[in-house]
Amino acid sequence: MPQSPDSTRPDQPCDPGPRPHEGRRPSADEVVQKALQPLPEPVKGAVITVSDRCASGEREDASGPLAVRLLAEHDVVVDRARVVPDGPEPVRAAIRAAVADGARVVLTTGGTGVTPRDLTPEGTAPLLVARLEGLEAQIRAHGLTKTPLAGLSRGLVGVTGRGEDGALVVNAPGSRGGVKDTVAVIGPLVPHVLEQLGDGDH
Repeated sequence: MPQSPDSTRPDQPCDPGPRPHEGRRPSADEVVQKALQPLPEPVKGAVITVSDRCASGEREDASGPLAVRLLAEHDVVVDRARVVPDGPEPVRAAIRAAVADGARVVLTTGGTGVTPRDLTPEGTAPLLVARLEGLEAQIRAHGLTKTPLAGLSRGLVGVTGRGEDGALVVNAPGSRGGVKDTVAVIGPLVPHVLEQLGDGDH
């Protein structure tokens, strides 16, 4: 028996109808996710490699230059990685100098483990007015999909201020894999964090 012109044929997809929020306001019980947006313009960043051996010239810095390249993919511009020895004082001084120089995103790499000289979190903590513990957990969770060693990182994530002069500070592990995992999580969120620091829509 022939089908009427408006019958649905197997080779024609059904009309899915209106999308959940098309043409109307979402109801109170519907969750609407805000899409992640890129930065409106590039921002200045800083990368600090924390390593006694790199600082002394005993070993070449492999993670710092990688962090510079990965951050550039998210419009965070870093001219070069700075290398400082392990310890809370060099870390704290380097972060302070980077923020004073206008960096809005500061990524450290190294010194997040549990050896006696792994003190990057201790050097970072006094500079943070607010920790972003959810992002710390998210970085570790992302890393744990690759290696159980990611659970050993004590890296912090937080902001140095709650205004337009505040900077996002992130402690990444010293391995190249740890840097990749950290930027993979943090990079897409940089615009939203900086928008909030600028009292933008959230």
